[in-house]
Amino acid sequence: MDQEHAVAEAVSAVGKTVPDFSAAMTGDQTFQLSDYKGKKIVLYFYPKDNTPGCTTEGIQFRDLYPQFQAANADIIGVSRDSLRSHEGFKAKLDLPFALISDPEETLCNLFNVMKMKNMYGKKVRGIERSTFVIDESGTLVKEWRGVKVPGHIDEVLEFVKALA
Repeated sequence: MDQEHAVAEAVSAVGKTVPDFSAAMTGDQTFQLSDYKGKKIVLYFYPKDNTPGCTTEGIQFRDLYPQFQAANADIIGVSRDSLRSHEGFKAKLDLPFALISDPEETLCNLFNVMKMKNMYGKKVRGIERSTFVIDESGTLVKEWRGVKVPGHIDEVLEFVKALA
């Protein structure tokens, strides 16, 4: 766990290179960070498919997707939901980008997004809505944690465009 924790600290430090990783994603594909060299990656972590905030966030990323593409950026969503759940969520919202399934919390731990949260008065462990921008060389250049959806996707897009 110490090594994993050290990696989480390294990744969550802006200006550090993100270690190459692979993960199962929608479309029967495997995400491999090194395959995206030369492109910016917007990696957003969200709590759960088909919930109001996550649906709104997905729709907003979808609607601005062409502008992200024009800025040489790919969007990838991550949650602990199964690939089957992701496929349904992606189809329902007509998302043009892939979703990564992280049921083992490997990426969640790598990016240190697992937090204790209050849900209806109960303490539950879940994903803290967070967004990370990785530049063309694989360096973490920006992070937003504890994200509130309204206005967030516009802010991410402006940041990505400014990197161009």
